[in-house]
Amino acid sequence: MTAPVKPSRPALRRSSRRAEDKIKPVRLAFLDLLGLGLLGLRTRKMRAALSALGISIGVATMVVVTGIPASSQRALMDEISALGSNMLRVQPYPGQQGPPVRLPEESVAMVRRIQPVTEASAVANTHAAVQRSDRIGDDDYSGTGLSVLAARRDLLSVVGGKVFSGRFFSAADEQFPTAVLGYRAASSLGIGEIPENGPAPQIQINKSWFTVIGVLHSIPLANDLDNAVLTGWPAAKKTLRFGGNPTVIYVKAREAHLEDVRSVLPATVFPEQPGQVQVSRPSDALAAKRATQNTFSSLFLGLAGVALLVGGIGVANTMVISVLERRRDIGLRRALGATRGQIRIQFLTESVALSLLGAIAGALFGVLANVGYAAYQGWPTVIPLLSLTGGCLGAVLIGMAAGVYPSVRAARLPPTEALAST
Repeated sequence: MTAPVKPSRPALRRSSRRAEDKIKPVRLAFLDLLGLGLLGLRTRKMRAALSALGISIGVATMVVVTGIPASSQRALMDEISALGSNMLRVQPYPGQQGPPVRLPEESVAMVRRIQPVTEASAVANTHAAVQRSDRIGDDDYSGTGLSVLAARRDLLSVVGGKVFSGRFFSAADEQFPTAVLGYRAASSLGIGEIPENGPAPQIQINKSWFTVIGVLHSIPLANDLDNAVLTGWPAAKKTLRFGGNPTVIYVKAREAHLEDVRSVLPATVFPEQPGQVQVSRPSDALAAKRATQNTFSSLFLGLAGVALLVGGIGVANTMVISVLERRRDIGLRRALGATRGQIRIQFLTESVALSLLGAIAGALFGVLANVGYAAYQGWPTVIPLLSLTGGCLGAVLIGMAAGVYPSVRAARLPPTEALAST
């Protein structure tokens, strides 16, 4: 008698598939599939925690290495912006022959109509003389070198000035003969702090008395104002017979459009003779700021790419090992009637859930580390949302991709072969 021929492994697989085709699979609800997918996380909590740890470290690293440099960059950008990187100065060309060019009185309002302009203010030279008192002789030079300028109420916000003592012009103050002194002008006139309750000091401008209501700190962005005696715009018109034509216009614009604003300012300020108008060039601080932004942008991309690569390798490794270790569980479920699709969905669900939990934990840790370090350094806190969402989404997609091939391969195994594996 001839011995029975043992069927080959491919033949067993084909017969197993034919048997499965004859069995109508039971449809599982979404919650049932989700419960099966989370079964491995609930039964092997330590393994799940250690597997998610690699994902968490990758996402947290991505958030930290992008968030901390972004906070440092924001602090540096704020310091550079304080240097006036977005401010322009408009005035007639100095030293011209013939009568001085007078900018139109409405030129400030015309500048404000330029869309990228955020703020604009002006001062005007009244060509008046200032004295500390009417009782001094001709040999007193306290007012020498000081200019009397009519100033608009919004001047300090444009030039970044601050009040050292007293106050700046209010809507009521600028209507009356009041004055605010620049830092060096106050020193030359012998005026220090303005008393809060007592009588305010007075100075004489063109034989008219003006009450000093404030003294300014030094203004680095407009140091010519340190030697100036400022009066309200309406009061200068009434008392000093000022015509209302601005001498210097200070303009702040969005940095991205600063060069465009500079090119249209002469024609906007003085349409009749734009060639007679001088506009300062953008500050060197703007070039330094843009170079710094480019450097930090390249650094962000490089660090984020490395962190995501490390996290992706960890996710792939943990998912492959997780699926391969549970081949006996797969064989048992297949023997009990689970279909290949249900096996695939089970492990894909576990991969996505494990990756998502690790990504959320890593994102939370990264945000806390970023906030703590920025607070310690005194920086503004910047959380890069692109890195935060991109890291979580990338971890989930990588975890899903890492679980696809092993789960599909395991689902194709016959139950007997899967149960016999170690």
